[in-house]
Amino acid sequence: MTSYTPAHRSDEGEKPFWISYADLMTALMILFLVIMVAALSAISRQAQELVEKAQKGDLEKPEVIIRTTDPELTQTELRFQEINAICDTLSQKAEQVNPDLNVDCKLNRINFGAQGQFDTDEYKLGEAGQAALADVVPVILETANTPMGQKWLKQVVIEGYTDTDGSYLYNLNLSLKRSEWVMCTLLQSSNNSPIQFNSDQRIQIKKLFLAGGVAFNNLQQSKDASRRIELRLQFYGHESEKSNSAEYELKFHDNNQERCML
Repeated sequence: MTSYTPAHRSDEGEKPFWISYADLMTALMILFLVIMVAALSAISRQAQELVEKAQKGDLEKPEVIIRTTDPELTQTELRFQEINAICDTLSQKAEQVNPDLNVDCKLNRINFGAQGQFDTDEYKLGEAGQAALADVVPVILETANTPMGQKWLKQVVIEGYTDTDGSYLYNLNLSLKRSEWVMCTLLQSSNNSPIQFNSDQRIQIKKLFLAGGVAFNNLQQSKDASRRIELRLQFYGHESEKSNSAEYELKFHDNNQERCML
């Protein structure tokens, strides 16, 4: 007679494995909780010590260092800071030589106040305006020759303004004549000129300054204040390429045959 052996269920051999795995996970979870409790206890102790030190006045002020991973932002911020430093230095020096000069570092403009105002239909400044130009231009040239000035200061635009009397084209021409007259006055080399610069300064003025007119596009509170001259500072961007003027360098040198066309 054949003996009967009961068949084993296929899942009976797997039970010990699953039981062991569950025990292992439970042990790991307990270990994790123990580590977390220990870490939190250490942090709590350190926080309590800091509080006690702060109450006693023994806690030093921590040094906070903010770093950025964006190189473009860093360059932009550095450019902004260095240009502000240039403008602040220029403002301080200009105020020392002429308290009526106003260097606006937000708009990057130099305003001459009443000294820089023109009479109606006139394109020449009076003696006070010429004296103000003689005061501020050497300061600009000196600033442009500093390492930061050479790095960032691109151009100084002479901007002539008018009031609203007359047509737009008439005032545009008048504003251009006012700017051009200022440039011509800065470049005069005759001994009778109220503004005297040496040859090297005149070369630098030709390279750095630019005459431009804007008619009545920027009116002030009165017609007298609107008829004025301003100097606008332009700066390089951090990726701007500087122009190479070596090929026409001689054009900037003094030429006794040159005459202002006004």
